[in-house]
Amino acid sequence: MRAPRGLPRAIAEMDRTLVMGILNVTPDSFSDGGRWADTQSAIERGRRLHVDGADIVDVGGESTRPGAERIRAEEEIDRVLPVVRGLVDLGVPVSIDTMRAEVAEACAAAGAMLVNDVSGGRADPEMLPWLARTSLPYIAMHWRGPSTVMEDLATYDDVVVDVCAELTARLDALSAAGVDLDRVVLDPGLGFAKRSPHNWALLRDLAALMALGRPLLIGASRKRFLGDLLADVVGEPRPLDGRDAAGDAVTALASAAGVWGVRVHEVRASRDAVLVARAWRDSS
Repeated sequence: MRAPRGLPRAIAEMDRTLVMGILNVTPDSFSDGGRWADTQSAIERGRRLHVDGADIVDVGGESTRPGAERIRAEEEIDRVLPVVRGLVDLGVPVSIDTMRAEVAEACAAAGAMLVNDVSGGRADPEMLPWLARTSLPYIAMHWRGPSTVMEDLATYDDVVVDVCAELTARLDALSAAGVDLDRVVLDPGLGFAKRSPHNWALLRDLAALMALGRPLLIGASRKRFLGDLLADVVGEPRPLDGRDAAGDAVTALASAAGVWGVRVHEVRASRDAVLVARAWRDSS
């Protein structure tokens, strides 16, 4: 599982799938909005994620749940920058989850080592030019449009073929902008403009996604398609706090398939799942 260029050596040379811990510094994220909305509780949560096994803590200040409205860049920076600084001061490896170059630049100056952009550079015309001037690794997710409309965009002829083609187009755009593709990680965007069967099809064919030649990040944690699968009553997805074990199962399968990283809310069990997958793989 090749790592993107630009990561610290200790992280880049890990011989297993990385675990990225989610830290939403927002009042309205779908899973944990408001729980870590003040700086000190967010820093403590990020520290705890790292202690529990997160290789990288992914700090985000803008909700991307279905229907979420955009916030101003200044508000996003006010939410995330003190948290990034606090975690970096504690020695915690940090990524910044943002669609804005302005936010990414501020957090990179504060010590964030990675940019995670759910829009793949499509939401901000300044993102790709800024990336071309930096040496930071970059996660480009498959994205068809903002949260307010993405559920209307979940139409595919063949979801695996279409997502691969659209991710290839993003790689072409990144390259044309002067971004070193060796720094790029791809994310198929589970749950973003995708219905449950689309997500399962993408997970079933991770090999096609990895054949694009870039490291792959998978983010399935607590998403609606897991809730649908586990529903105790038809039409009523299992509540968010009952989906983590299924997410850990996805982590194990994805890790066994050779993905570079998984992005999860609760890291301890996912870290265990990664270790089990590595032992299973290495024993063959």
